[in-house]
Amino acid sequence: MKSLLLAGLVAAAPIAAAAAPEAYEIDSSHAQIVFSYNHLGFSTGYGMFSGFEGDISYDAEDPAASSVEVSFPVRSMITGWEARFEHFMSDDFFGATDEDMVTFTSTGIEVTGDNTALITGDLTLNGVTKEVVLDTTLTQAGEHPMEGKPWLGFVATTTLVRSDYNVGAFAPYVSDEVELEISLEAMKAE
Repeated sequence: MKSLLLAGLVAAAPIAAAAAPEAYEIDSSHAQIVFSYNHLGFSTGYGMFSGFEGDISYDAEDPAASSVEVSFPVRSMITGWEARFEHFMSDDFFGATDEDMVTFTSTGIEVTGDNTALITGDLTLNGVTKEVVLDTTLTQAGEHPMEGKPWLGFVATTTLVRSDYNVGAFAPYVSDEVELEISLEAMKAE
């Protein structure tokens, strides 16, 4: 998840014509993954992962040749209620330790428009690796007005099925499908 969007960054808008891919780093202060799920038909639950890091290889001339890698601890999840967080980290769901990580590594990018792409990659969550596709939009590419260097912005969405990752407790009452929305910025690496 850490770089699920990063690969999407490659999707379009020219930053600068380059002969080879350029390295970007995710701006941890502007990187969030928000997830939502239906709770018993009564409400929508939300959570977030934020502050993660990752690397993007961005090829402005050939966005399909770009790539992204992200990883972050499962226990970096934010739920807004400590008891819910502890339940999610329990054996009912993740059984997560401080060492358990979520990772995403892109395996391919299909450019679908001037600033859109489908980024396919391997998501590893709860010890299970599955292919996911991120519907990604490059929101902006250009010089950051305060940092004075090339910057990228992306949003991406996908839907995960909890039971695919062995965290399907209480499905179907609590929805097995979890919606993800990713928003992030990336800065050109030094």
